[in-house]
Amino acid sequence: MKEGFIIYGCNGYTGKLISEHAAALGLKPVLAGRDAQKVKELAQKLQLDYRVFGLDDPKQVAAQIAPFKVVLHCAGPFIYTSKIMAQACLEAGTHYLDITGEYQVFEYIFGLNTAAEKAGIMLMAGTGFDVVPSDCLAAYLAEQLPGADKLELALYMKGGRISHGTAITVTENLGQKTLIRKNGSLVEIPNGKLTKQIEIDGSRRTGVAISWGDISTAYRSTGIKNITVYNVLPKKVIDSMKMSNYLGFFFRLGFVKNYLKKQIKKRPAGPTDAERQKARSMVWGTVTGKNGTRKSAYVDLPEGYTLTALTAVKIVQNILQNQPPAGAKTPSQVYGANFILEFETVKRCDL
Repeated sequence: MKEGFIIYGCNGYTGKLISEHAAALGLKPVLAGRDAQKVKELAQKLQLDYRVFGLDDPKQVAAQIAPFKVVLHCAGPFIYTSKIMAQACLEAGTHYLDITGEYQVFEYIFGLNTAAEKAGIMLMAGTGFDVVPSDCLAAYLAEQLPGADKLELALYMKGGRISHGTAITVTENLGQKTLIRKNGSLVEIPNGKLTKQIEIDGSRRTGVAISWGDISTAYRSTGIKNITVYNVLPKKVIDSMKMSNYLGFFFRLGFVKNYLKKQIKKRPAGPTDAERQKARSMVWGTVTGKNGTRKSAYVDLPEGYTLTALTAVKIVQNILQNQPPAGAKTPSQVYGANFILEFETVKRCDL
C-alpha cells in the first residue's frame, strides 16, 4: 500500500522552504533530487530520508517514486522537468503535484486528464503561489456572478524578490509573446501592449498583461472564455517588455540565455527570511457579465514563496488523509474557492 510523500527538487530555494515547513509540522517526507551532496546535507539537517536520481527516463523515475502516495515536484524549469515526472506518476500510480506557474505546463497536464483518470491518480500543477490564490479568487468571483464571460486578475508584490529558479524560468521564456485567453483560445499579443489601471492597495497602479498560469487554470476552474492576467510592474519594466518585441530573436539564442543564467546564479538564491516576513502579495480580480455587471474582490496574502510552502504542504496533507479525485485538476476544483482562506493572515475583501 502506498504511503507518505517525496519532495523532488528539495535543494532548490523553494523546495528547501517546502521541506523545512513539512519537517516543522512533524511530517516525514523523503527528500530527493539529482545533486547528491546538497540533497544529503538537507536530509541530514532535517533528519529525513533521501534519494538521489535524475529525470532522464520515466520508467526509472517511476521505480523511485512507486512506494509513495504523492510526489511534490519542485525542480524547474518545469517546461523541461514536468513531462517526465508526470509520466512517471502515471506509470507508478502516484499522485502528482508541482509548483509551476508556466501555462505550457498546465496545458500539458490538462492534456493528461484521461490518462490520469484511467490510472486513478490526480495531477495538480500549480500548488503554490502559482496559482492557488489566483485560482481560488477566480472561482470565488465566478460564483458571485454566474454566467460571467470575462475575467481579469492582477498580481501585486510588496517587497521581496525572486529566486534563482523563478529568474531562470523567466529567462527560458524570454523572446516569447504574451498570451491571453480570448473566446476560449490562447492568443498571442505583443509584450507590454495591454495595460490596465487597477485600484489596489489604496492606490491606482499600472498592470501589464503577462502569461500567468490562470489563462489555463482559471479557464478550467470557471469556464470563463476571456481571461487576462496582469502584473503590477514599474514603468521601466513595462518599457523593457515592449522593447523585447523587437529583440525576441536575440533573447531566444542559446548563448544569450546561458549567459543570463550564469549572471542569475551569482546573485542571492532568493529573499532572506527577514525579507519574506516583511513582504506581502495581493491578487485582485474582477468578472464581467454580458450585460456589463461586475463583481470584484482581492486577497491579501503572505509573501509568495512563504505562501507556496504553506499551500503545497497543505495539499499534500489533504491527499494523505483523503483520496483525491482522479484526473487533472486545479486547486479550486478540488478544495473550493475558500481554500486560500484556511491560511493564517490571508484576507479576502469584496470591492
